[in-house]
Amino acid sequence: MNMRSNRALLTGAALAIAVLAVSSSAPLIAFAAAPALAIAFWRNALSAAVLTPVTLGPRRAELRGLLRGGNRDGLFCVLAGVALAAHFATWMPSVQLGSVATATALVATQPVWQGLIAAAQGRRPSKAAWTGIGLAVAGAAWATGADITVSPQAVLADVLALIGGMAAAVYTALGERVRARTSTTTYTWACYGTCAVVLLIVCLTLKTPLHGYAVTTWLAILAVVAGAQLLGHSMFNYALHHTSATTVSVLILLETPGAALLAWVWLEQQPRLATLPGLALLLSGVAVVIIGSRRLTTRRPPAATLTETAEPTP
Repeated sequence: MNMRSNRALLTGAALAIAVLAVSSSAPLIAFAAAPALAIAFWRNALSAAVLTPVTLGPRRAELRGLLRGGNRDGLFCVLAGVALAAHFATWMPSVQLGSVATATALVATQPVWQGLIAAAQGRRPSKAAWTGIGLAVAGAAWATGADITVSPQAVLADVLALIGGMAAAVYTALGERVRARTSTTTYTWACYGTCAVVLLIVCLTLKTPLHGYAVTTWLAILAVVAGAQLLGHSMFNYALHHTSATTVSVLILLETPGAALLAWVWLEQQPRLATLPGLALLLSGVAVVIIGSRRLTTRRPPAATLTETAEPTP
């Protein structure tokens, strides 16, 4: 077996592990018997703690330059961290309030909002991307409309998930300004750290309990940190060196059926049949947006693609 074949196998394995890891995020959040805001805080605080030895060690000089007065990259890192906090503070409660399948699909609309942000910045999306945006919006409306017949809480969960997708797009757009000059580790550490501080302030203000949970809840939180937050996105970043960002972005959409299947088997949370056509339309639209935006992405500097800068969301 030649080197190219070995590399292809490693890339395929990395992508499979990444999809499985991020798919576990929403079911674990729904399972954990802790407030969503508290889970969001610990998710980012523990991840930042894991990255601290590298950032303050080999990356110390880069971090010092990032924090230097007058460096706009430092400001954009902080703003990206605030946007990331908004993403977690909306999407994670939506998972606990509503359906895992619907929440995961609606937050996956991030590329749609990313395309609209690009259009506002003068980078006009292609006709295919606009078609995908229309399909995704129609699918989101279908799924949310189906939830109106369920309960106001289900609709609130849908709205929060959509806001979470918008916030993730803002996070990515801000990150594009930094990633061309800052390493992934330093940028991620700064964003996670800022996000944790913002969420800590929110939790303390709202008097959200940050401790006193059962052992199973702590294990679920640690699984989210190790799986979706560190392992999943690390594997996606590895795969980006050997395959296109478009391919990786489309594969990330497999998180939605993966999360729905895990929630069905593990939590006995069967997807609502009325929402399934809307969710399928939504995901198809997002895939069209990603593929249609490939031409636009290739005209930009390669240092900051959608997948490289995104959290992720989920």
